[in-house]
Amino acid sequence: MTTIVVNKAHYPVTALGYGVRVGIWMQGCSIHCAGCVSRDTWAGDLGKRIPLRSLVEWCRRFSEQKLDGVTISGGEPFEQPLALAELLASLREWTKTLSLPVDLLCYSGLRFSVLCKRYEGILSQLDAVIPEPYVYTRPGTPLCGSNNQSVISLSKLGVERYGDSARFVNRKRFQMTVDQGRVWFIGVPERGDMERLEQSCRAKGLVLGPSSWRA
Repeated sequence: MTTIVVNKAHYPVTALGYGVRVGIWMQGCSIHCAGCVSRDTWAGDLGKRIPLRSLVEWCRRFSEQKLDGVTISGGEPFEQPLALAELLASLREWTKTLSLPVDLLCYSGLRFSVLCKRYEGILSQLDAVIPEPYVYTRPGTPLCGSNNQSVISLSKLGVERYGDSARFVNRKRFQMTVDQGRVWFIGVPERGDMERLEQSCRAKGLVLGPSSWRA
């Protein structure tokens, strides 16, 4: 039985791609980009290993909901290549049964040249990928943490949805949700957003506990 190490999964996600999406954050990353806001996903925590089949079944719960795509992030998804390949194949098999198109988008801190050389088979199952290491000193965009990154379309659907980046210019950078007593911020904040958030909370008498960007 194939297993996958997952930090979290959430629906609906509206800040990491086209439309309304399922979001999956895989656990484990050895790249460790400075300024990463998801440091809680770095450790290779085998305690977060689950059957891949269970994750796909969870995704299928939203078959009758508004669903435009699935975004896979992390952590570094390509550090679990076998699980990632099987996950994408299973998602593709499921989404083909749906009445409307669902795109598969994946984030990676690896360079696109490395992905093409090592993971051509995985890329062939994606509609779009956002590669390259995050650079804290560079400004970002609504979908990319820093402007050395870009959305690379890998299919006709990917081109239709991500070929014109201007459509995302006015998108909200991140969303907030509460799950099991914890507050989650989903998306690509601008540099300094999380510090400003903490300052705003303190001004209102709220003190944030342990946070993913300081983990």
